[in-house]
Amino acid sequence: MQRRTFSFSAATLAAASAWTGALPGAAFAQGKPPQEGADYLVLDKPAPVEAPAGKIEVVEFFWYSCPHCNSFEPQLEEWIRKAPKDVVVRRVPVSFRPDFEPQQRLYYVLEGMGKVEELHKKVFYAVHVEKQALNTAELIAAWAEKQGLNKAKFVEAYNSFPVVTKARKGTQLQDAYKVDGVPALGIAGRYYTSGSLAKNMERALAVTDHAVGLARKST
Repeated sequence: MQRRTFSFSAATLAAASAWTGALPGAAFAQGKPPQEGADYLVLDKPAPVEAPAGKIEVVEFFWYSCPHCNSFEPQLEEWIRKAPKDVVVRRVPVSFRPDFEPQQRLYYVLEGMGKVEELHKKVFYAVHVEKQALNTAELIAAWAEKQGLNKAKFVEAYNSFPVVTKARKGTQLQDAYKVDGVPALGIAGRYYTSGSLAKNMERALAVTDHAVGLARKST
């Protein structure tokens, strides 16, 4: 989903899986390696990373209301399961507009409460299957309560300084990577790829493997 596209027709939603998918093994046929400037970009100025020394950070930029991100989630989870031990993956919710911030804060509250593994996929399900809006603090707090979370504690965390700060830093990181659509992937604070660059998200993950290799060689 490109940055300026925020309304989705039924046709767009139906096409989401086609945009993120590809034939198994089709990524970079005939052994042609990913091409800088075509399949991925190299940042002019390195973006900040949080991974410890000796680790390579891969950042997934996403938005809960994005159908492409919803379709990509199973692919990403499978990739994470197979990722080398020196790769650290973190998710960063984007905020292209002020009205993205409620879902951005939602993720960071779940992260702070140790509930990402339990509820991250449930947010996608609520938005894309159950068709819940989840685009205001009130709607999000009500949803969280239905998931068994203490509403008062959730709201307190949602409005807390740490969550507001994480949301701001997330937006700063998306700007550092010059994210123009989601889902997108940043690697080692140096490389950037997406479905639009790599043509689909399976290829984007293959590009990420390539960029991880580049980062490993330069450390």
